[in-house]
Amino acid sequence: MARISPILTFQFIISSLLLSSFAMTLVSGENHGFVRTIDPKFLGLQREKLTHIRLYWHDIVGGPHPTAIDVVSPPSKSSPTNFGLVRMFDNALTQGPELSSELVARAQGFYASAAQKELSLLMAQNFAFVHGEFNGSTITLLGRNSVFNKVRELPVIGGSGVFRFARGYAEARTHTFDLTTGDATVEYNIYVLHY
Repeated sequence: MARISPILTFQFIISSLLLSSFAMTLVSGENHGFVRTIDPKFLGLQREKLTHIRLYWHDIVGGPHPTAIDVVSPPSKSSPTNFGLVRMFDNALTQGPELSSELVARAQGFYASAAQKELSLLMAQNFAFVHGEFNGSTITLLGRNSVFNKVRELPVIGGSGVFRFARGYAEARTHTFDLTTGDATVEYNIYVLHY
């Protein structure tokens, strides 16, 4: 009867352990490297909720206390769309359409004139809640805003606090626009899925 070398036996055992470990990783879907699959309950995530939030966004570009300022002027003064303009803002988000109504959140971000032939903005903004059950949480929107469309949709791409892992969309409708000052009030209806 042939005798098996202890080195070959050791190599066989190690190879078997590595192979079974690899097979267990494939079956369980886990990888203990830099990526792994985890159970959502590990982060306290339960069933998703759909929440509807209606707010009024107040963009004030004129007067002594603007909430939106130009950080990049358009390269061509003759552009009808102000193509290339970039404006930062810290706008009030209120419960009603009047600026004096209850402040619920701040809209902080920027918009840029991103189209040459129509007034269409690239918008990136966080709605940072300062009141109520969502106080301290944010919703992040990023998308295209074709200003003269009656209803515009912007995707919700995430959030923080209550809105971690959020997704959804926001509908924007112009409530008022002052042609002289450029000030605008926009109604936002946000439909957000979150845990």
